[in-house]
Amino acid sequence: MSRVAVGMSGGVDSATTALLLKEAGHEVVGVTLKTWTGEDNRCCEMSEARAMSIRMGISHYVRGAATEFKGCVARPFIDEYLSGRTPNPCVECNRYVKWAALLNAADELGAEYVATGHYARVDLLANGRYAIRQGASARKDQSYVLYKLTQEQLARTLLPLGGYEKDEVRAIAARAGLSAAQKPDSQEICFVTEGSYADYIERETGEELPPGNFVDETGNVLGRHKGVAHYTVGQRKGLGLALGTPAYVTRIDAEKNEVVIGGEPSLYRPSIVCVDLHFMSVDGLSLGEELRAFVKIRYNHKGEAATLKMNGDGTLTAVFDSPVRAPTPGQSAVFYDEDGYIIGGGKIK
Repeated sequence: MSRVAVGMSGGVDSATTALLLKEAGHEVVGVTLKTWTGEDNRCCEMSEARAMSIRMGISHYVRGAATEFKGCVARPFIDEYLSGRTPNPCVECNRYVKWAALLNAADELGAEYVATGHYARVDLLANGRYAIRQGASARKDQSYVLYKLTQEQLARTLLPLGGYEKDEVRAIAARAGLSAAQKPDSQEICFVTEGSYADYIERETGEELPPGNFVDETGNVLGRHKGVAHYTVGQRKGLGLALGTPAYVTRIDAEKNEVVIGGEPSLYRPSIVCVDLHFMSVDGLSLGEELRAFVKIRYNHKGEAATLKMNGDGTLTAVFDSPVRAPTPGQSAVFYDEDGYIIGGGKIK
């Protein structure tokens, strides 16, 4: 069996991943990535990862990735919000930080593969390409945040939890006496440990977000907002507007420092344009070529049938069978085939 470097976060998913691989006969080493500087509550998670590694009888290593994390994830996160877009930091982290650092650690430790606790599957297709497939658990599927992984990364990736439900994973961990068995799932972005995203941006930049105008879709001023980073398309709560009818953020214009407000019908779009494309199960689409797909426009979106078409400027247009609600600039659109494999994805423009 192979030597596998498992990304250990201190949670139940990564611990159970290591346990399953060890029980299958692999030689497992745990690797925790330290993506922050100084001390904070994530240091406790690192200690938990070490303690569980010791309990399972596997070696545990810590590798620093703070510089890469700041450059590839945290700084772009700030820039996107200040530009009026809503980023997917986990997508960028997985490709440019987590997998890159784990594979480097694997090479140092003589491991052939890396593994994580994501609820997704990876397969070698008949066309010779590797592709992520949706996890067996529709409720926990995490394939969406893995769409940017490269063929080289996928060829050395194991995802043991892809066929499990979360309750099954907790039960496996409990039977093994792992302390993380009942640990709650993490819900927030890992590096925003206090306050809101806007609070984090102000702390990191040292500058207060400039207030501006709420305007309707014809440009009439409706009130004042607290800074564009406080808002995202589709947002209703926390606007502080009393208009007599339900009001939603329909668009953010960072150049004018305006947040556009409209009714719910204004949130629906028949199509989207995507940039920063990455293909997985296929090596790309030709100019003018059309392909049918199911498209998820956010992590918890169930997906909508669409036709994909490449444009002459290198962008891709997805035309939906039924209009989708609140596609958000900066978010990822991930394209799936009928068997749940990722065709590719891109950033909504």
